[in-house]
Amino acid sequence: MFTLFIGLLVLGVFTLWWIRNTTLENRLTLMEYIAAETADRIASSDRNKDYNLFNKKLDDRAKVLQMDRPPEFFITDMDGNVLNSKPLHKGLMQKEHQFHNLQKIPSDVLENEKIVQKLQLNETRVYAVKKPIVYDDNQAGWVFVMQNASELTDVEQEYRLPIILLLGLGLLGWIVIYLLTKKILKPIHNVAFAASQIRDGNYDIHLNTDDAKEKEIHELLLSFEEMTTRLTQLEALRAELLAGVTHDLKTPVTSISGLVQAVKDGIVSGNERDEFLEITLKEIHRLQRMIEDLLDYNSLSAGAFSIRTEETNMNELLREMVHHWKITLNEDFDIKLVVPETIVYRETDPLRLQQILINLLNNAYQSLGENGSITITLLEKSIEVQDTGAGIREEEQPYIFERFFRGEKKKLKVRGLGLGLPFSRMLAKALGADLIMKSSSSRGTTFSIVWKK
Repeated sequence: MFTLFIGLLVLGVFTLWWIRNTTLENRLTLMEYIAAETADRIASSDRNKDYNLFNKKLDDRAKVLQMDRPPEFFITDMDGNVLNSKPLHKGLMQKEHQFHNLQKIPSDVLENEKIVQKLQLNETRVYAVKKPIVYDDNQAGWVFVMQNASELTDVEQEYRLPIILLLGLGLLGWIVIYLLTKKILKPIHNVAFAASQIRDGNYDIHLNTDDAKEKEIHELLLSFEEMTTRLTQLEALRAELLAGVTHDLKTPVTSISGLVQAVKDGIVSGNERDEFLEITLKEIHRLQRMIEDLLDYNSLSAGAFSIRTEETNMNELLREMVHHWKITLNEDFDIKLVVPETIVYRETDPLRLQQILINLLNNAYQSLGENGSITITLLEKSIEVQDTGAGIREEEQPYIFERFFRGEKKKLKVRGLGLGLPFSRMLAKALGADLIMKSSSSRGTTFSIVWKK
């Protein structure tokens, strides 16, 4: 509303200024025309004719100026002496004549070459228009038309229409803004109230999206509802994951405690004792690895993770990495590496890139069934890891990059904190790339590391 009224005020001031100046120019032009017509009439009449006879005709012409008080006419000789005695205008008192005592036009007005002049007479600003009276190519005098400057710029009638229009526009604008604001604010108030409910932990929010006819407000309500739905799902997922992570951390601690206690109390001995100690070491190693994953993820999140880039031969790096990874598994399964004939060089950190790829390969290997295969493909701008495993369930796919998330099948098969994919994606972003799931179905899953440049 403030902007509207400021705009209308500026528009109104400009409009009134334009009307005033335009009216002044038009009236001065008409005065110039009347002065020229009067000079022509005098020149075509008898030189000895009484000039006072022109006053009535001049007053009739002056009506076209649409002013309450018509301008004053003066017929002078070459020296500026007034020749007409200016009888009273019909219906006007003597005191209403502005220049009735004027007997001679100032010399500076006569000498000035301008047709329209603005001068000061008796402490009054006056516009004067002059035209020469010419007899047989010889100038015999002047015709002057004078009017008070305030009279010429008095355009109250012309101001009425724009003022009425501006007031009408202001009123109409206020009504429109009031109605639209009231209509738009209602759903926004509902969203604000829903936001306060979410802040207090209540995610069970339902907004009436049908009431919002505006596209942007409708999209806002839909997005807010989707957000609350996702928050509800994530809250439930977080509680479930916290319970799962707590269980996964507690299980090896419980196993270690029981095994060590059995050895300490002498319940087992000999080969069985050695087997218990070996199992204990494996559980300790698994627990250490889970804690290291958590520490690495926290370090990367805090920006305390070192990245050392160098010009890397990607073809050679992938060959060595795949070879070493397969040897450590000591399992016989089908794995293929597809690299281009030309060598691909990239500025990256080989160690961190291997961490990402090994995590993807481990996930792919864990999803394989019998006769499954893994294919690693090096492209100019990406690296793809494809497996022929069971795939990721459709309802779980939106959460695979969430911290501590693990699928239902993986929970039962593999212990871990569910930080592998989130950690790998953060590493990829630190390397100037992105980790995405390209596709996943019952026929397998494909992950891709895509470089932005």
